[in-house]
Amino acid sequence: MAVKKGDKIQVHYKGTLVETGMEFDNSYERGETLNFEVGLGQMIKGFEDAVYDMEIGQIKEVQIPSSEAYGDHMEEAIQNIPRSNFPPNFEVNIGSMVHGQNQMGQPIQGLVVEENEQGIVLDFNHPLAGKDLNFSIELVGIE
Repeated sequence: MAVKKGDKIQVHYKGTLVETGMEFDNSYERGETLNFEVGLGQMIKGFEDAVYDMEIGQIKEVQIPSSEAYGDHMEEAIQNIPRSNFPPNFEVNIGSMVHGQNQMGQPIQGLVVEENEQGIVLDFNHPLAGKDLNFSIELVGIE
């Protein structure tokens, strides 16, 4: 039985960066599969495209360009946020992630890039934006 649109599947995977080979995620280490319904767009395009026609027990190695993963790194997603938008006791740690809400109350996160006279510079790009990715995907189950 091969994976088709509408199937609910369980996969294990390991993700590495094409450029450096550094591992960024590994479901085997967490000890739990990734479960999703194929065709709903819940996954990055390249990952979802890769699982079509896989059979239980099959392992597939795929390379996904950034355009089919988390998109390009966009300069306009790097923004200077006024210091007044942060709590008075906020401690700036370059390289750390901060979490908050946008004006519509939706959760957002950004990487602290720098602090300057105007405020704190945050990078709102996904941490893997602009990166080509390798995945080793093992199909564990199909419902």
